[in-house]
Amino acid sequence: MIKIGVIGVGTMGENHARINSEIKNVKLIGVSDVNEKVAKEVASRYNTDYFMDHLELLEKIDAVTIATPTTMHADVAIAAAEYGVHMLVEKPISNSLFYADKMIKAASENGVKLMVGHIERFNPAVLKLKELVNNEELGEIITISAKRVGPYHPRIRDVGIIIDLAVHDIDVMSYVYGNKIEEVYAIAGNHFHTKEDYASILLKFEKNRSGMIETNWLTPKKLRTLTVVGSGGVAEVNYIEQSLEVMKGEKVELIEVRKKEPLRNEIEQFVSSIIENKKPRPSGDDGKLNLCVAIAAINSYTMGRPFKLRDVEAC
Repeated sequence: MIKIGVIGVGTMGENHARINSEIKNVKLIGVSDVNEKVAKEVASRYNTDYFMDHLELLEKIDAVTIATPTTMHADVAIAAAEYGVHMLVEKPISNSLFYADKMIKAASENGVKLMVGHIERFNPAVLKLKELVNNEELGEIITISAKRVGPYHPRIRDVGIIIDLAVHDIDVMSYVYGNKIEEVYAIAGNHFHTKEDYASILLKFEKNRSGMIETNWLTPKKLRTLTVVGSGGVAEVNYIEQSLEVMKGEKVELIEVRKKEPLRNEIEQFVSSIIENKKPRPSGDDGKLNLCVAIAAINSYTMGRPFKLRDVEAC
């Protein structure tokens, strides 16, 4: 039985607490949050203890979910590593490559696992799409595009939309393609908020393949789609519906997808990586690479030119 805690129990952290209270091979030992009222309520809801000092919780557990604000990830993760606690860190790994490296180093030096919670990898429709791509059912992949738009969520205060939202699609595109991103060109800006709240991002992959991400916090309706164009067909994922449609010529087929909460898939994989002593994916290195691409996009739009990943310091 793996003893798990959750540090940071806002919207996402509470979902981690809920699932950890339900799944096999896990005992939810406690939750921690700087807001005592919130910590108390979540602990009561899932029949566990709450801790105002996250270090006290770390003393009692084998593994932890870190769902604090992004800028706090590194301090909590490094402390967890020093306590010998395996970590599932909510995406993005950090807002800083310097601190991402410190987190990866701390996990390695202390022999603990570091997984980054890029949840869309675990969407059943994406898993099925990856299977189709691996089996070459769409032929050779030529281009991939994503739309991730919707209204602003007040929980987001410390990063802009590229690091907060576009990083989802950066990860999924790399995962589905299996190719590395080499160069980024982005146009972005802030219409209502202090940080960028809309972005259009063009990605150049190895073998001259392309990806396109459209994201904003300005659209009243929440939309989440991914389209893959191959030499033998086109596939479209609706993340929210967990649906997958494949078009070949005039034929359109709705592929059967067994629906399941993506976060449950993610946490189950994290737990399995501990039990089976295998490297979790997405790993800390995966999370850092996604952050490198996001930072390249930020550099691109602020400088008004394409930006190569090799030119991002520390990538």
